[in-house]
Amino acid sequence: MNFEDLILDEELVRAVHDMGFVEPTAIQEKTIPEIISGDRDLVGRAQTGTGKTAAFGLPMIQLIDHKLKYIQGVVICPTRELCMQITRDFKAFSKYVKGSQTVAIYGGASIENQIRQIKKGAQIVVATPGRLRDLINRKVVSLTRIQYLVLDEADEMLNMGFQEDIDEILKKTPENKRTWLFSATMPGEVAKIARNYMKDQVEVIVGKKNSSADNISHVNYIIKEKDRYRALKRIIDYYPDIYGLIFCRTRKETQTAAEQLIKDGYDAESLHGDLSQGQRDKVMQRFRERNLQILVATDVAARGIDVKDITHVINYRLPDEPDNYTHRCGRTARAGKSGVSIVLMNVKEKRRLSDVERKVGIKFRNEKVPSGNSICTNQLYAMVNRLVATEVNQEEIGKFLPPVFDILDGITKEELIQKFVSMEFNRFLNYYKNSVDINIKPGKKMSRKDQKQREHFEQNDTQRFFMSAGARDDIKHGTIVRFLCDKAKIKSDKIGKIEIMGEFTLFDIEKTVAEKVLKSMKGVSLDGRKVNIKFDEKKKFSSKGAVKRKGTKRKSRKRRDRRSPKGSSSSR
Repeated sequence: MNFEDLILDEELVRAVHDMGFVEPTAIQEKTIPEIISGDRDLVGRAQTGTGKTAAFGLPMIQLIDHKLKYIQGVVICPTRELCMQITRDFKAFSKYVKGSQTVAIYGGASIENQIRQIKKGAQIVVATPGRLRDLINRKVVSLTRIQYLVLDEADEMLNMGFQEDIDEILKKTPENKRTWLFSATMPGEVAKIARNYMKDQVEVIVGKKNSSADNISHVNYIIKEKDRYRALKRIIDYYPDIYGLIFCRTRKETQTAAEQLIKDGYDAESLHGDLSQGQRDKVMQRFRERNLQILVATDVAARGIDVKDITHVINYRLPDEPDNYTHRCGRTARAGKSGVSIVLMNVKEKRRLSDVERKVGIKFRNEKVPSGNSICTNQLYAMVNRLVATEVNQEEIGKFLPPVFDILDGITKEELIQKFVSMEFNRFLNYYKNSVDINIKPGKKMSRKDQKQREHFEQNDTQRFFMSAGARDDIKHGTIVRFLCDKAKIKSDKIGKIEIMGEFTLFDIEKTVAEKVLKSMKGVSLDGRKVNIKFDEKKKFSSKGAVKRKGTKRKSRKRRDRRSPKGSSSSR
């Protein structure tokens, strides 16, 4: 099927061809005719990088009346990077559409400039929730006459806490509008939006629910925590032509990892929320132009990154939520190309990797961290291939060569190759000549006691709990076990998996005593600070195969002003 077969106007087909696209993707093929010829709301589910922007952008531009100079279509998305990317795409799609005006409104940029652009008569607005709500309250933007509304990356908007903004915005839109909701995953909160604000919707699904693209290879490396950065360097060095995106969980870790890579000679930069809009734009421009080989980013900052030909996504740490892995790995293998998604993990994170496999519907291939010898081999062959592929401009360089030939006279071909390779390659040879194996050695077999514990939890459903204290409060595995046993008067064999995150902790309790534990946790304090403990509504599941194990320990760090007034607990 071609774009001509999708009942698109000639101007749009022309623009799409100018952008280098010939055949529509699966989500575009299914969605575009449904939107153009139908009158129903639509829920589209497809992996990141499958062309969702064109799936709703092309039909919206076609349906808009470009002679009218007021807002008829609105696209709401989670981040300013994605907002700018969608706007660029819309402007490219409408290249030959006379009178078409699309405006991006997002935080971190001049609101006065955005107001001026809107007042010039924009028909389509692409916006982040906070800035859109601000301009609505200022009565600059009116949604009373909009006909088409898109919620793009709806799952991520809710993860970022935009539920209230979205609710308030949707209340100000007319009932007879058409709403198109697009999301890579479909958690309960997104389904709730569809129920509350959409009517008679048709659902378009490409791929399995919450799944990643089929053309992505998923690889994991198991290492000791102390070797995490060293393993990262080896993986980067093993792929000489890597053009990659590294995901960290916190802004500080992102900045630290980027600074270490830069110090060690890599073309790397960081992207996180502490950067100004100007700094973010500059970093992204360098990355898009391939002046950066490695971009280190947080989940939030990386939303909206639509960069071609990213070869590798490296999860320096697994995301807190399995669904976020879908978004991370979707940064590679875009537009039908292939890519690799890598996870670095310590032995305590095996269960979390299993959660990702089960939720996303994939299987990781475990590999060994490359040895120094294999890295040097790859680097050498890559260097030689670049040498062979180098074009020689005989006319320009010829006049410089006679003195060079005189200097090299008497050196054999073998000696010349050896000297050239040594000059270019000594850095890797010196660094890896005494490298040791940093892979985890096979562990001992599970003890009979641990096996009995596993069997016990396989036969008993569990309830997951949320506690508003975590690694940053210096919470340890043993502390939680003793605390639960003491306060709830239960035995330790009733406690299942414990996961200690930065700001909070999740733990499983056998369902037979879950209510008893919940009642005993009202108004409790742990290590002198009040904590909130409740059922984790987002994680109600039968924890088959859960085995009591220690949660991930993190090096504690002192934080200024950590204690809040009256000992109030932190929230997620």
